[in-house]
Amino acid sequence: MAALWFDVEDLFVYAAATKRPSGIQRLAFEIYREVWERLGSEPGAVRFVRHHPARRTFVEIPWSQIDALFKGMSSDHAPAKIKPIYKKTTTRFYAGLIAKLPPRLQPTVLAFVNLQREALVAWLLVFRAIFRRLIWPLRYAWNEVTGKHGPQTVKPPPIEGGGDEAVFAKGDTLLAIGSPWFIAHYGELVRDAQSKGARFALLVYDIIPLRRPEWCDRHLVKVFTEWFAAVLPHTDRLFAISRYSADDLELYAKQQGVKLKSKVTPIPIAAGFGQTPGELASARPDHLPAPGTYALIVSTIEARKNHMLLFRLWRRLAEDMPEKKIPTLVFAGRVGWLVDDFMKQLDNADWLGGKIVLVDNPTDDALAHLYRGCQFTLFPSFYEGWGLPVTESLAFGKPALISDRTSLPEAGGKLARYFDPDNLHDAYSALRAVVDDPKGLAAWEAEVKRDFKPVLWSETADALLAGLDRK
Repeated sequence: MAALWFDVEDLFVYAAATKRPSGIQRLAFEIYREVWERLGSEPGAVRFVRHHPARRTFVEIPWSQIDALFKGMSSDHAPAKIKPIYKKTTTRFYAGLIAKLPPRLQPTVLAFVNLQREALVAWLLVFRAIFRRLIWPLRYAWNEVTGKHGPQTVKPPPIEGGGDEAVFAKGDTLLAIGSPWFIAHYGELVRDAQSKGARFALLVYDIIPLRRPEWCDRHLVKVFTEWFAAVLPHTDRLFAISRYSADDLELYAKQQGVKLKSKVTPIPIAAGFGQTPGELASARPDHLPAPGTYALIVSTIEARKNHMLLFRLWRRLAEDMPEKKIPTLVFAGRVGWLVDDFMKQLDNADWLGGKIVLVDNPTDDALAHLYRGCQFTLFPSFYEGWGLPVTESLAFGKPALISDRTSLPEAGGKLARYFDPDNLHDAYSALRAVVDDPKGLAAWEAEVKRDFKPVLWSETADALLAGLDRK
């Protein structure tokens, strides 16, 4: 029987670099597991490969290594930093001490403390600017010389036991369904496998670095562009995580004069990861806000995700409504790129007196509790390949108020409500319609719980295998 070879190197590199899985690695792992459970009992039907650290070849590894690695990454005991909700307390702390001084000294001492704080922040900004202007360019220049890019500058775990070189045969398929675009010379690996009779299949999440480079790290844009130019023309089967991404990729190929070997096939994406909405592994962590008091956005904080719009909306709520009627806004996710000024603005605004808070890089369990306890979720992103936080929200029975752009209407369907992410007034009207109508929100939540039918990972695997003529 022809074999399916999954390239899993990016999972190991990502584990070494960040210790916790991103959405891409989570999605890929769910497909690995589904296909393994379905075909793994057939000798040689499903196989997994990493990249040899010295030779430009693939090395076969057992499923047990992948399963153990992912369990360690997604475990609550993994070395992720779960910080308490952010609330600015430094100024209040010093104010309490200063209040104990004689009244005539308080203004002078308070001014001194504030000046020292501002001086410290200024020096940190100076050092950061020097680092970015001098050290980062040197690092990237060295990476160009050595052929190392992005996360690959982090040494991945060694291949246990050395590994046997993968031997492809005619009719086999090599699949890349993770994030291999930071791996140099990938096109050569693909062509070598094809020279032995194997097909190459690729799952595309989005092409944001090609379409909207202003929302990405400059080095990522360069690496991503070069990778796609080298790999896309040689790809035998193309899949995408949404109809929008499929159409976007086909349009891009046409505009660039790239003749694709096949149409891009969209596959359905399951509703979430980790725990199912009906089960929770532990009690609610103490540092999370009380259930029923907050709205939630689950996302890395980066410019494309448009957290700035939510800050402006909550600023306006604070001006227009009594404080007790305004839900706390919870950012759940890590801080990403291109948001330095935004994070500084949040600090300067004292996070709206605690009406906006951050739960940094939450575990799967903490995230499940956050979904379960929120009033509703928001997702104002400008550009997505799918919209996993939207389907996760609906799977937990929570209403989702989201952007009307790119693939998000596919993810939200008829159960989500939409606004223009470029229009503050439209977004504010949509938000006030929810906040001002608790009975309407309750009815909306009941509708979501009644009508949402989540896609299962088995259906995702079915579609992928069907596209490979293996169902």
